[in-house]
Amino acid sequence: MSHIVYSKTYTTPRRPFEKERLDHELKLIGEFGLRNKREVWRVKYTLAKIRKAARELLTLEDKDPRRLFEGNAILRRLVRIGVLDENRMKLDYVLGLKPEDFLERRLQTQVFKLGLAKSIHHARVLIRQKHIRVRKQVVNIPSFLVRLDAQKHIDIAINSPYGSGREGRVKRKRMRAGGKGGDADEDED
Repeated sequence: MSHIVYSKTYTTPRRPFEKERLDHELKLIGEFGLRNKREVWRVKYTLAKIRKAARELLTLEDKDPRRLFEGNAILRRLVRIGVLDENRMKLDYVLGLKPEDFLERRLQTQVFKLGLAKSIHHARVLIRQKHIRVRKQVVNIPSFLVRLDAQKHIDIAINSPYGSGREGRVKRKRMRAGGKGGDADEDED
């Protein structure tokens, strides 16, 4: 029997009632259509781990093999998900990253920015209801981090009513009711 190893995905703030931080978190939740504070803390925790690794590598010598190898790995990964620009591939720039940079790369934000959804909240609903695909794969995780090369391939799912799939449940029901001679408006849900 194998045991599942759980690692922490977020940390709660040290000071629970700091007005400035609370306001900032609420602003992020509104701007990026997040569900709760935990989603903000999760991104902050990810960023903190990356910054910690970068800080540690910066203490080493410039030509240290570990700094070169691990530093390049961190930078390449950040560039691939689109958080860091190609022309800013230095460990110093990693320390300047903000949680907003990561939140900007979420599938939810990208769907809204591409105009597939009317609002950031609509984008989240579309994703959860499996109307969105990245390449050929339907993705129903709003926090999915979209890589730069996959950004062009975000689209409506093939079998979704919004795409070329069959009509939704309510529309089919109304058409059946309309087909029998009854008016579609009389039909109740």
